[in-house]
Amino acid sequence: MEYHFNQNPMKNQLSFLAFAVALVSVLLLEGCSVAPPIRIAPDQPAIAVPAEPALQPVLKPADWTALAGWADDDIQPAWEAFLRSCAVLKNQPLWQETCIEGDAMGPQNAVMLRQFIESRFTPHQVLNPDGSGDGLITGYYEPLLKGSRTQSRRYRYPIYTTPDELLVVDLGEIYPELKNMRLRGRLQGRKVVPYYSRSEIESNPAPLKGRELLWVDDEVELFFLQIQGSGRVQLENGGIVRVGYSDQNGYPYKSIGRLLVERGELPLEKASMQGIKAWGQRNPHKLGELLQQNASFVFFRELPGDLPGPLGALGVPLTAGRSLAIDPRAVPQGAPVFLATTWPNTDKRLHRLMVAQDTGGAIKGNVRADFFWGFGPEAADQAGKMKQMGKMWVLMPSRGFVPQR
Repeated sequence: MEYHFNQNPMKNQLSFLAFAVALVSVLLLEGCSVAPPIRIAPDQPAIAVPAEPALQPVLKPADWTALAGWADDDIQPAWEAFLRSCAVLKNQPLWQETCIEGDAMGPQNAVMLRQFIESRFTPHQVLNPDGSGDGLITGYYEPLLKGSRTQSRRYRYPIYTTPDELLVVDLGEIYPELKNMRLRGRLQGRKVVPYYSRSEIESNPAPLKGRELLWVDDEVELFFLQIQGSGRVQLENGGIVRVGYSDQNGYPYKSIGRLLVERGELPLEKASMQGIKAWGQRNPHKLGELLQQNASFVFFRELPGDLPGPLGALGVPLTAGRSLAIDPRAVPQGAPVFLATTWPNTDKRLHRLMVAQDTGGAIKGNVRADFFWGFGPEAADQAGKMKQMGKMWVLMPSRGFVPQR
């Protein structure tokens, strides 16, 4: 699991490093492992919480005939999304040749493109450590909020940008075996302590004064913006501001839907985004306390308005209906992934080529993915109710890749 801090001032380096070394020793004694960066409401602990057990990635080489629906899918949109991934992958030896060839191809008809992919890639089924191939597929989207650049009685809920006092230490720079493990917190005198939780931020926003990026009119929509990790804000003059994930306070994400089920407030089948919002409208006096049960808090940054989609963890714009958030400990970021699942709340097949371009706080495990539905009411509806079982095949370059088994 990942632990975060941000770059510290030089004068605090010794005390901060001493803390990091002490904590690393504890983690190593407990046999803990690390997780890669994450996208939405990152499911990562505060400073002193041990990491989760190591994930065992399993990729089993498969024949193309094992991918039911492969021959019927319109793979062009996914291929265009993959070429966006190549902006990052082309710098990695494993992907360099494939990306160069793919970029040089130019427009191709469906038959030629499929032949190219089949000749350059080998499908590998993603399996769970117990050898099973089924896992949970959920959905996310890019929400639209109403907001303003100034605070008012209507627009009183702030979207914060990353505070300067949030500290992040990359332990991989000290211990290579702790690659992707980071520590996050703040300085209190000469001590490093956990950063403020959601309830602390909301009850005492003074430490974040001046870090307000925008103000919005709905605290529930703001909460779900943090879960989605990116979105758009429509200003009073009609202008649109796009915001994306910048950082997080270091606390584990806690599902308020699961909490409502445990409390008997909602039946399991209604614990969707839509169900939670409806519950909040019926119980405004309980809403604040519920939201504060998720101590995780996300900070945002303003993104260029001309992006074709929100930025994922890979650093490239996402493609509606073709981008996946995955656990990068199991599935390489940027890789094409053939997904075999069903449409939300139906048994209708949804088998298509996707691209792993994002990560998520709740996306933990080998056969686990979050399907990006895009922007707008229909995307929100599909994402909010998607909780399907599915299988995954990651397409890796035929030359140079040796799967872990």
